[in-house]
Amino acid sequence: MATKNVKNEIEDLSSAIDSILRDRRLDKNMLLNAIEAALISAYKKNFGRNAEVRVTFDGRDVEITAQKNVVEEVVDPQTEISLEEAREIDARYGLGDLLPVVVNPRNFGRIAAQTAKQVIVQHLREAERGGIYEEYIEKENEVLTAIIHSVENDGNIFVEIGRTDGVLEAAQRMPGEELKPNDRVKVYVLNVSRSNRGPQITVSRTHPGLVKRLFELEVPEIRSGSVQIRAIAREAGYRTKMAVHSNDPMIDAVGSCVGPRGLRVENVVNELKTEKIDIIKWSNDPAEYISNALNPARVLNVFVAEHEKSARVIVPDNQLSLAIGKEGQNARLAAKLTGWKIDIKSQSQAEAAKAAEMEEKPAVADEEDAELEI
Repeated sequence: MATKNVKNEIEDLSSAIDSILRDRRLDKNMLLNAIEAALISAYKKNFGRNAEVRVTFDGRDVEITAQKNVVEEVVDPQTEISLEEAREIDARYGLGDLLPVVVNPRNFGRIAAQTAKQVIVQHLREAERGGIYEEYIEKENEVLTAIIHSVENDGNIFVEIGRTDGVLEAAQRMPGEELKPNDRVKVYVLNVSRSNRGPQITVSRTHPGLVKRLFELEVPEIRSGSVQIRAIAREAGYRTKMAVHSNDPMIDAVGSCVGPRGLRVENVVNELKTEKIDIIKWSNDPAEYISNALNPARVLNVFVAEHEKSARVIVPDNQLSLAIGKEGQNARLAAKLTGWKIDIKSQSQAEAAKAAEMEEKPAVADEEDAELEI
């Protein structure tokens, strides 16, 4: 009866392995190696920690081979075999030799089988965690659909992303965005790391990469490479500026991103909860690029200082507040997008400054003339 029970244990184990291989898509060799290691641990725990054993398991049958030392008189039957018994197997064996002896699985016992299964489950869990890590490390810097699982008091949100969970930390949440359990949102995979509890995945709703990936999903020309996103500056929840470019003169890079009747950019804006998005044309001419970056304001002139990477921008009087933006946001994002320091002046301010400069010059000249007369 005991033998039948042990056989049933092994058969149950084999069925479980088949199910795991089918459902979880894990590597078979990795599983079998884990099982063999588990069976060795179980055997040693129940039949002698000092035993030197080798286990082979092909998914159906278990064979345990113990290395036994040939001795004159057996003290520990788990690690030793008498010379007489050894020579019955092969007359060439002598004292001190190691003899591999196949141990009948029926001697494993129910406790050993249960122990083996427990260790196997642990190994399989670790293997699955490793598989999940390998799967999600490839998704770093990508966008996934997340289902909100729970919102914590500290502002952190736990989300479900496919086969595993992630965390949307409070600092990675968009300002003012209200999320509740079972909501579906797009998230940017910020970081994937290993831990004892499995892969730790941090996602973001504020990273500029989220905007980039969302446009890649919406715009075929970006996916094909005919339109390139050259730079993004973002203040999440409020406004984003994105510079795009195409090497094909027949393709309107900005128009491709806006889409027919503005549908493509509207889809992105809806995902970002009405965050404003300015799509501007990138240029390798700094003056043109800076002028475009200050959209929607109209720019009259841009004076650049290459060595300082700074620019003075002149706008119509009625465009000054628009160019600067609320609390300086438009100017700040334009500077971040282009990488240039930008000083914005209205037309009247620029003319007044020029007039003041002209008034100072004659005064300097008069002083020089007076010195010459002396």
